Amino acid sequence: MKFNYLFLLFFFIVENSPSQISLKDSLLHHRINEKISPFLKDQNLLKASKFYFEKNWDSTLIYTDKFLNSTKKNSYLNNYIHFFRGYSFKNKKLINEAEKNFSFISRDFEFFHVVKMYLGEISIKKEKYNTAISYLEKLIHLPEKDLLYIKLNNILYNIGNCYLQLKDYDKAKKYFEKSFKNEKDTIELIGNFSSIANLYYEQYKDDIAIPYFIKAYDLSNTVKLSSNVSNTYDYEENRIALNEKERTAFNMSVVEENRKNFEKALKYRKESERWKDSLNDQNRIYEVAQKEKEFAVQQKQNEVDILQVKNELQETQRNIFLYSAVGLLIVLGGILYFYREKVKSNRIITEQKETLDELNATKDKLFSIVSHDLRSSVNALKNSNKILVSNLESKNLIALEDLLKKNSTIVNGAYGLLDNLLNWALLQTKQQYFYIEKQRLFIIVEHVSYNYQPLLLEKELSFENTVSKKDVVYADQESLKIVLRNLLDNAIKFSKTNGSIKIYTRKTSEDYCDLVIQDTGLGMSEETRLKLLEDNVLLNKKEHEDVIGTGLGLQLCKSMIKKNNGKFDIESELGKGTKMIVSLPKIPLNG
Repeated sequence: MKFNYLFLLFFFIVENSPSQISLKDSLLHHRINEKISPFLKDQNLLKASKFYFEKNWDSTLIYTDKFLNSTKKNSYLNNYIHFFRGYSFKNKKLINEAEKNFSFISRDFEFFHVVKMYLGEISIKKEKYNTAISYLEKLIHLPEKDLLYIKLNNILYNIGNCYLQLKDYDKAKKYFEKSFKNEKDTIELIGNFSSIANLYYEQYKDDIAIPYFIKAYDLSNTVKLSSNVSNTYDYEENRIALNEKERTAFNMSVVEENRKNFEKALKYRKESERWKDSLNDQNRIYEVAQKEKEFAVQQKQNEVDILQVKNELQETQRNIFLYSAVGLLIVLGGILYFYREKVKSNRIITEQKETLDELNATKDKLFSIVSHDLRSSVNALKNSNKILVSNLESKNLIALEDLLKKNSTIVNGAYGLLDNLLNWALLQTKQQYFYIEKQRLFIIVEHVSYNYQPLLLEKELSFENTVSKKDVVYADQESLKIVLRNLLDNAIKFSKTNGSIKIYTRKTSEDYCDLVIQDTGLGMSEETRLKLLEDNVLLNKKEHEDVIGTGLGLQLCKSMIKKNNGKFDIESELGKGTKMIVSLPKIPLNG
């Protein structure tokens, strides 16, 4: 019996490499610029096209909206305006708005075949595969001049994937084979191999499918990564390459797991997770680099503003001296004005200083506790390694196994601490991206808990997810996963061997859905429970000294739940387990 999640992993819209995107976009942009250049006297059109070519999607949407709301009506230019808006929404991942704007474009638009391609991709993302096929199949027989802006192999590949999703294997095979012809791009070959493999795997033709999985995996290992992720081009190349490396390794783990070769499956699964972590690390580095660039630009602008203010003050001083004979009263009034401004500025500075002092105190406390725990973890690992070396010399395999498990626990704890520290820092500096939308709790709990199966087995804990598949809440998906990971990690950490963990929902309010993470672990006293619920408590020392931790994870959870317009509560009794309760809104709130 094959795992159900296998097929979903393989199905995706094929991505062009950045070099191909750059070439085809450049040709398209050059042609669009030629077409609208006679009309650029209109300031809204001029600014909309300028920001579109600069890939500033928000500004593009602002000026295209101004153009559409102006008194001038021009159906020819409206096609370009809706194209700019559709493409901008598509890049902002607002596919419904993108589809709406593309549908406004008339069929006589010169680049209507490009619009069809985008509508086909949007239909795939919305799982409307027959609709996607109706758009994409019309592009197969385009004249060569129109193929300057799209890649035929990608169209064939996406049509094949649509038929694969519709279980029409013969047609899927036909289009996949066509997409292979003249394909030289390594990334797209990997996608082709994976899709062909999945085609046969879905039909239980494992002997044919598995060699394709291996080809995709081997080919992904030949893709080289760039070390300069601050460069947009290299970052995009790396992102696509890391995605493929992660996918192919994950595919191999599923294949080996289905073949009951669990040792190999575990190796591939670890490799997949490693690539996933690399991708996350790269994304964070790139985001930091972009923020640094923005900060440098802002600093330069601030210097210009300060210089401008200085020049204005100098001019003001010259005017004061020039008219001092007849303007003593004005001078006195000016002195009084500046004095009041100074008092106001001093008050603002004092308030800012108090805020900074409070933040610094929080930072110092955080660094003190985190550095202490990290040092403790590293020191424990150092001492354990010394013992490990001595046991290695004596070939004491039982002791070696225990020490390796202990080392793994220490490393996992330190990694979790660092991950929480990074997420906490991003939240405090308001750099974390939040997008609140409908979420099905059962799917998210299943996804998060799957990664904890080895830990649950190792500690001999039973786990049960009874969250209703109908329960829907409004929350940001990534921050909700971080909350669940921390609470589930705590439940495992504080549970005794042969205990149990349950995750379920309960109805206590018309407006909120309660997600409960219940364990049969150590529990806590009423005093500790109340302290953990206090808003002004950053870090609390745990009363169970045998469990490593800083409390940062729980503080991160509370902050993210609040960011999601939710509520947090704890029910616990010392020695009788704990219930961590996350209440999330059933309807969207203004937060």
